[in-house]
Amino acid sequence: MNPWLIEIGLGALPVAVWFGLYGLARLATRPRGVQPLPATPELGPEPPALASLVASNWDLTEDAAGAILLDLGARRIIEFRQPDNDPRHTTVHIVQTNPAGLSRYEQRIFDRVRGLAIDGVVPLTALTFRDKRRARNWWKHLRAEIVADARSRGLSRPRFGRGLVVALVLAAAVAALGVAAGVLRHELRVDGEEPFEAAWSAGVVAWLVLSGVAARRPGERETPAGVVAAARWLAVRDWLRAHESFADLPPAAVAVWDRYLAYGAALGTTRVASAVIDMGMGDRKRVWSSYGGTWHRVRIRYPRGGRYGATPWQVVRPRLLAIVVGFVLLRWWWTVIGDLAGVGQVPDTAVRWSGAVQVAGVALGLLLLARGVHGLIRLAVDVATPLTVTGQVLWIDVWKVESGGEDSPSRPLVYYLAIDDGTSDQTTAWALPARLLGTCDTGDTVTVTARRWTRNVLTVSLVERGAAGHRDGSQPATEDPIVASLLGIDTAGDRQASAAPAGRRLTAGVLLTAEEVSQALGRPVVIVDTGAPRFLRMTAYASAGTSKPVMVLQVIEGVLGRAAWQNHTRGTRLPGIGDDAFLDGDRAVARCGTATVLLMLVGEGEGRGASLPELLGQAVARLPAAAAR
Repeated sequence: MNPWLIEIGLGALPVAVWFGLYGLARLATRPRGVQPLPATPELGPEPPALASLVASNWDLTEDAAGAILLDLGARRIIEFRQPDNDPRHTTVHIVQTNPAGLSRYEQRIFDRVRGLAIDGVVPLTALTFRDKRRARNWWKHLRAEIVADARSRGLSRPRFGRGLVVALVLAAAVAALGVAAGVLRHELRVDGEEPFEAAWSAGVVAWLVLSGVAARRPGERETPAGVVAAARWLAVRDWLRAHESFADLPPAAVAVWDRYLAYGAALGTTRVASAVIDMGMGDRKRVWSSYGGTWHRVRIRYPRGGRYGATPWQVVRPRLLAIVVGFVLLRWWWTVIGDLAGVGQVPDTAVRWSGAVQVAGVALGLLLLARGVHGLIRLAVDVATPLTVTGQVLWIDVWKVESGGEDSPSRPLVYYLAIDDGTSDQTTAWALPARLLGTCDTGDTVTVTARRWTRNVLTVSLVERGAAGHRDGSQPATEDPIVASLLGIDTAGDRQASAAPAGRRLTAGVLLTAEEVSQALGRPVVIVDTGAPRFLRMTAYASAGTSKPVMVLQVIEGVLGRAAWQNHTRGTRLPGIGDDAFLDGDRAVARCGTATVLLMLVGEGEGRGASLPELLGQAVARLPAAAAR
């Protein structure tokens, strides 16, 4: 038999068996169907969010947020007002500024409304987000809080319990042994330099990958109490569906239908109300603005190409080329074509058309010359007379991206910056260089100095910080262990300290606190959840204003640590840090015993490599104490 087939079989067969077991585990833990009770108008004790969870086969949908919002209206915490026949014109008015007795997820919805409200009022369709990362983070926390409440009431449980996860991780170790055996046999056959090292590395990587898959949370499943609640809520759903006009009720109808409209949204029976309420990503071309003290919508145009966002040299080059080509056409085209037409061998047809060709060439030359001269004059005026604009930041989005090579990722160069200056209900986005990105956020009132013709922003000055609702996608600390578990947060790591006592695990804020990173990078940062398994010992620091990662810290040990060290030992040597250390642009690495500490600047943090040696030294100095036990 071909030795390649044997080696591939040794590695692939155990992995295939493991994925088969994983598939069987997912199949066996699927939520089972629930038979609804006879239709009834009797509401149960569970809030609408939990009714949405159990009635949707334990798969939480986006209707849960709308149901919570409508329930706040039914409880007279907020009020919906519809001024005309279009429910999209509904406004939300805060009735109780500090309501008591709200659950975590109800408080999150209320804080979203309160954070965006101006004088206690916000358009219903203005509750959408303007940043994808914040929207995802906000929804992630909302889902975790709803699921945590369902588990505390005994209505839900994780599909993969601790015992099943442990079994899958152990099975992953067996599959990893097969991978290691296949690699070892191959290395011995081809006389590899370090066959056992290669086999060990392959096995560890395979085990980490499979364990990471096993640790992913596939969702929730039913409990006996949850099945009873689901059957009851499905009966309420059938009763609401029997009312033909119920599906067409707008959000303002909650004043009449009370909590039935909220539960109808949770159960998927309110077509109009659910369509109007949207707490996801908004439309970047039609954005609500509160600049001037009143809510109004602004249409935004996002230009592409041409002079928009171009530097002066990028504008000058094609204009100079147009001037040169136009001058050449005006200077020699007429004469050259006339001389060619006078040659005896030229056909009579070409001679008859030579006049038209001469005129077309001269016209083209005039056009190019005029365009080039006009562009240079317009650019000179643009550079000499910068424009100052004050207004509210409506949207920030990536415009131009620099493609990275094989060893470096792509990075944004220019961003769209849409500002409402209050002069019109239409505006054109400006070109914001990446170096100015952290100076403002959506909702802020800013004064920018820019070039009118090329739309390039030169400076940004913060006038007034925007409403908190524009930034509430940031991750707050939580004390609920169930919510923390669902979010992958180590609650012990949220207590930042300047020094790590012996025995503490290597978690967020232990080796480097957010305050230390903020001081070193010269910008406020917060620690965010990377979504990576805890055993990878990875901490991410993101900009406090945009929630976008600026730096990643990772501690790698064993074979993988040695491999990481070998891959990063280049650049400038940093004496006095650990056993050895190097700085290479936006990356710094240090070796301390069997551990490798890696710092990487990403996104908005790139270009600040001068701060890495100090941060790396602090992290390495605390490593022995943090990993003592």
